[in-house]
Amino acid sequence: MKILIVTGKLAGKLVKDISSKSKQEVYTHVVDTPIAAFLTPRKILKELNNLENVDVQSYDAIITPGLIRKDVSVIGEETGIPTYKGPKDAADLNVILEMVDELELSSQIPADKLIEEELKKRALKFIDDFEKDEKNTKKLLKKPENILVGNLPVGEDFPMRVLAEIANAPLLSKDELLKRAKYFVENGAQMIDIGMIAGENKADKIPEMVKLLKENLNGIPISVDTLNPVEIKAGIESGVDMVLSLDHGNCEEVLPLMEEKQIPAVILPTDFGKNWVPHTVEERVNSLESLVQKCGKIDVIADLILDPINSKSIVESIIACHDFKARNKAPLFFGVGNVTELLDTDSVGVNALLSGIAMELGASILFTPEESGKTLGSVHELSVSSKMMFLSKHRGSTAKDLGINLIILKDKHRGETLIEEVDAPVLEGAENYKFTQDPKGSFKIIAENGFIKAVHYIHLKPDMVIKGKTAKSVYDEIIKQELVSRIEHATYLGAELQKAEIAAKLNKNYIQDFPLFKNLDY
Repeated sequence: MKILIVTGKLAGKLVKDISSKSKQEVYTHVVDTPIAAFLTPRKILKELNNLENVDVQSYDAIITPGLIRKDVSVIGEETGIPTYKGPKDAADLNVILEMVDELELSSQIPADKLIEEELKKRALKFIDDFEKDEKNTKKLLKKPENILVGNLPVGEDFPMRVLAEIANAPLLSKDELLKRAKYFVENGAQMIDIGMIAGENKADKIPEMVKLLKENLNGIPISVDTLNPVEIKAGIESGVDMVLSLDHGNCEEVLPLMEEKQIPAVILPTDFGKNWVPHTVEERVNSLESLVQKCGKIDVIADLILDPINSKSIVESIIACHDFKARNKAPLFFGVGNVTELLDTDSVGVNALLSGIAMELGASILFTPEESGKTLGSVHELSVSSKMMFLSKHRGSTAKDLGINLIILKDKHRGETLIEEVDAPVLEGAENYKFTQDPKGSFKIIAENGFIKAVHYIHLKPDMVIKGKTAKSVYDEIIKQELVSRIEHATYLGAELQKAEIAAKLNKNYIQDFPLFKNLDY
């Protein structure tokens, strides 16, 4: 393929270096403009018309910088040569040139974005096709390591299922309970757990909670999380699809009913009735194997109890999972929330790593209550990481370049640093602004539920609320409504609205006038 690439002076050398190594026949034209983003379709057309010793009509395609804001199709219309946007970062050009024959490039969307979307679409289609293959599902369910929970296939051969717990569910109103459950499902939970209150008997609350969730969650399996036999029985009679949890202390009392109803259970290697908890790897495995035998007439999911870091030993609890799984075919339960809730770090990387460990162990269920601020978003993170690990497993590859990822605050690739020599005076920035009230009024900015709200006050009374998903949508409307008259007020609003947008997208707390990230200044 014969390609003409147009770029600016700053990226010119890098683009030429990459182009020279491509199997495509590439000519790079460097425009006398320092930054590629400053180029416009009209300016590029003018450049092409003035090219000497270059037959533009001999090229199969023209590729412009991906940072150009406008649609570049006008170039193709006037030259007769198909014209597309390249990547936003020149360093990604090599990938575009490698895939140019199989990519459907765009005159509006940067090429690197198209590649991301195509790879993501392929990855999700693979998983979707697997889940919809009823014949294969039926075959896999004949294996002892795979079971049905409600109508959901659960087991080592399926993607790990995310079980989200509604903690202290009996204390919530119906509206609060349903809102929490729907939030979990919308974020990728495939099972919902009704978390009861330790040491209390709220069995009378269970029937209405189960009924409410069953009627509103379109077949999502529901479990009840308690060791109290009375509450377990209430859950079974109310139609739960799974019980959390049985151990040596309560199993004999509830097993007859569970066998009759054929309800699967998560089982623990403990006897909380006698206040006994196993301490060694061998004790955990042997105790749980003994309980598997007791529960031989129902399906079980084995929970070796993943320990928080430096409580007993997260390493030994993982070894226990490994040793149990090596000797038993039962599905494995992995309590990710045990670690994330008791670790003061952002949850996203921890959830991804623990999902990878769970996949290698052959786990079937990833469990989280997503209860604290630092673990907000854990259900979504586990949903994505479960898919990543399923793809990794089936491709026989590391969990990299899968088409989906959990890279949120950092970049997948380190971009090429292009240093521009600027012949202009350099001034040191200094904070010297003194507050002067804008006669047009002031704003209270709020980030909530994924939206930004700017409440306009005039003489200390609210008179208008502007709401949007992005900072730009809000400040464009502020300008349209002529609600700002001072330049320092306008720049302040731009900075605060952008902070609010980032907070809304990350589910972070936003407080106007305060830093968004507190730990980036040590």
